[in-house]
Amino acid sequence: MTATVEQRDNESADALAVDGGIVTIRPVRPADHDKLVALYATATPDSLRMRFFGIPGSGTLAAETDRLCRPETDRHLAVVAHEGDRLVGVASCERTHEIDRRGEFAVFVSDDARGRGIGTLLLEHLAARARRRGIAELVGEVLPSNFPMLRVARDLSGHAWSRFDDGVVDVGLNTNGDEDSERAVDLRDRAAERASLAALLRPGSVAVAGAGRHAGGVGHETLMALREYGFKGSLYAVNRSGLPVEGITAYRSVADLPAPVDLLVIAVPADQVAGVLADGATVGVRAAVVLSAGFGEDGPDGRRRQHELVRFAREHGIRLVGPNCLGVLNTDSHVRLNAGFAPAAPPAGGLAVAAQSGAVGIALLENAASSGHGVSTFVSLGNKADVSGNDLIAYWYDDPATDAVALYLESFGNPRKFARTVRALARRKPVLALKSGRTSAGRRAGASHTAAAAAPAATVDALFAQAGVIRPEGLGELMDAARMLTGQPLPTGHRLAIVGNAGGLNVLAADAAEADGVTVAPLEPANPLDLGAGATPEKFAAAAAAVADSGEADMLLLVVIGTRTNSSAAILRALSPVVDAHPALAVAAVVIAADRPARLGARQVPVYDLPERAVRALAHAAGYARWRRQPLGHRPVLRDIDMERARAAVDRALAEGHGWQSFARTEEILGAYGISLVPTLTATSAIVAVAAANRLGYPVVLKSADPALVHKTDRGGVRLGLTGPHEVREAFAAVTAAGQPGTGVLVQRQMTEPVELVAGIAHDPQFGSVVLLGLGGVHTDLLGDRALRLVPLTDLDAGRMWRELRAAPLLTGYRGAKPVNTDALEDLALRLGQLAEDLPEVAELDLNPVLAGPDGVVAVDAKLRLAPIGAEPDPTLRRLNTEPPS
Repeated sequence: MTATVEQRDNESADALAVDGGIVTIRPVRPADHDKLVALYATATPDSLRMRFFGIPGSGTLAAETDRLCRPETDRHLAVVAHEGDRLVGVASCERTHEIDRRGEFAVFVSDDARGRGIGTLLLEHLAARARRRGIAELVGEVLPSNFPMLRVARDLSGHAWSRFDDGVVDVGLNTNGDEDSERAVDLRDRAAERASLAALLRPGSVAVAGAGRHAGGVGHETLMALREYGFKGSLYAVNRSGLPVEGITAYRSVADLPAPVDLLVIAVPADQVAGVLADGATVGVRAAVVLSAGFGEDGPDGRRRQHELVRFAREHGIRLVGPNCLGVLNTDSHVRLNAGFAPAAPPAGGLAVAAQSGAVGIALLENAASSGHGVSTFVSLGNKADVSGNDLIAYWYDDPATDAVALYLESFGNPRKFARTVRALARRKPVLALKSGRTSAGRRAGASHTAAAAAPAATVDALFAQAGVIRPEGLGELMDAARMLTGQPLPTGHRLAIVGNAGGLNVLAADAAEADGVTVAPLEPANPLDLGAGATPEKFAAAAAAVADSGEADMLLLVVIGTRTNSSAAILRALSPVVDAHPALAVAAVVIAADRPARLGARQVPVYDLPERAVRALAHAAGYARWRRQPLGHRPVLRDIDMERARAAVDRALAEGHGWQSFARTEEILGAYGISLVPTLTATSAIVAVAAANRLGYPVVLKSADPALVHKTDRGGVRLGLTGPHEVREAFAAVTAAGQPGTGVLVQRQMTEPVELVAGIAHDPQFGSVVLLGLGGVHTDLLGDRALRLVPLTDLDAGRMWRELRAAPLLTGYRGAKPVNTDALEDLALRLGQLAEDLPEVAELDLNPVLAGPDGVVAVDAKLRLAPIGAEPDPTLRRLNTEPPS
């Protein structure tokens, strides 16, 4: 059996699609009481002994059931797994005290559901929920003979520990998944995904509900598309009359279909969809494509219908695409599936496509068909009620027919899982993505510099860059790049050679290359090499071969223009053997002629109509190849971190009320993570301020101590360069007036270093935490020179952050200046990343300026805002293989 799980937006239940049923993981509800009683009542004595260390009496089981049904709190968590109406497992965690970072866990799975990975999934889900509640470690006691439970704990975390004591095995595991455990989870995800989506993308039988006998209707046209495309399996129509449609056998009801039916395509009014799906469950339908509109996109009633539809599908083991979608396509010659109503079906090829918009999906398919670009599979996601981009990414990872993936996304159901899964896919296959809403980002009034910079569009950019996702500017550019990245070798570098018979186009190509970060390297005799419009096919081929053989170019662009005095077709025939003889060289062609082909040579080199389009496609390929050559790095173990101390400070602060924190508390939390701040004293009167200045030494700086005053300089809350007691007394009144009465001032000795930077954290409820590094001081917002990374950060992420700044030369010794200690800068970024991972309650942290010099880095000012995280989406989403052992 194969099981998968993924959370959908804010829904509390997470579903595991399985062969023959869906296992749903969700928090325990009071209504589960009787089913929990039944779970224990049907257990064997040996199973109960393993769980309770003896045969429990009725009173013990009643107390256990009551405990499990209590409402979830920071001290009690419980989740259940159920198939249909039957509970098959439960896991719980109890924390003895709110400030204790450990929780005691227990897991119980019904006898007939063991060996399928359900215990692993329950514990995995429980660990994620515990992490969100601030529990860092799960601990439990296991009998030495309970080998399955010991294996579950070991498999879930590479840092699980165990020790034998007094006849039992104490087991502990960290709730923050390490890299090894995440890789194991992803491996299970991918194996499960292929099994769970097989009925959708490789069905043996398809029925179309709502397939009328008259042309023009969605159901009729979908049925015809399936037949005309040559679907290899059994095909049925369902309509009110039950009469055949164009010779295809029809039935009056889905319930009358010959079982089993793998895929059900639904094209009936929205209020009839639920009934049709219910009939499908009776004939063993395992996947459904809902073309009908009128669901989540159509107000409260539509959202209710969609929620009920998904709930029913999960309970009956049905994977669901849509609603409000265009359909699905698989060009495999053994399948030939065109279950939708798009007007064009492209040829078979290596590009897999998922589009949340039907219109965008049609445009992509039309472009692919007109350009002769082949597609492996296409899925119109529609409302993404069940099957999402994350599901398909996992499926395509091991799909032998898919060489590259193109995505059009309007939203992320689970951005943190997307970041992890798409990064793994991009290490082996190019991923291109369009994300709508790119220009909608705005700055929030009162936000820190870091939070303002980490706007949604910038965060998506960071996610894509970190994961190696290629982000074209539009649909045309996406398809141009896809043609260069599907079935073609990746460039080995950024050196481009241009050979053509059109001087002006050659120059435009060179200009475009420079703008796109591609190097037009000097070559003999020239680069670009202009052969002239009168060049013979033989001369053109010889020149192209000489450049290709030189080893001095990583990419070759051929520019061919047809005139009345030459034959572009003859030139292309002469060039075809040249490009075929160099299969490892990235080649693109620009052809300006009436009979322009879509491809060149047996290796199918892409042909473009304009030099800018060809160069941009090559640039995307070169950039992706460079990312793939770079190592991913690892998450280093940082010393001198006291997470317990920081966690206690955060808990105390939230107990007193969330929001902007005092400097003292900010300093305490940062200090626990080894993040240095300039020595600072707080003063609530001018006399105390002078005493503090005398103690620190002049010159000094006075800043408002009001934690809610974010941009202090703009409000007059900072005075610099105070050289004596008189200046401190005079400045005190003005600085305190900028903040709330009674908050006082912060006194610091004024320091200078060669470079001022800004660093910080912003927590997004969807994407998680983002770490920022950039040019600081008054230049922060003016120049916008900054780099963002989502956590977790690797050691190489930290180095790349400062290297990609435009101001990077200032850090490495610009014009004879001493270089900054970049090791210390990378250490700061890594510590911020670790803090963000451990303490997601840190909503905003702004260190500005951070003074960077040869001896290290130190933050001069720090602003910290805390917020509870209980309302954010649960990032638990895992997929795993639950195939019983053979």
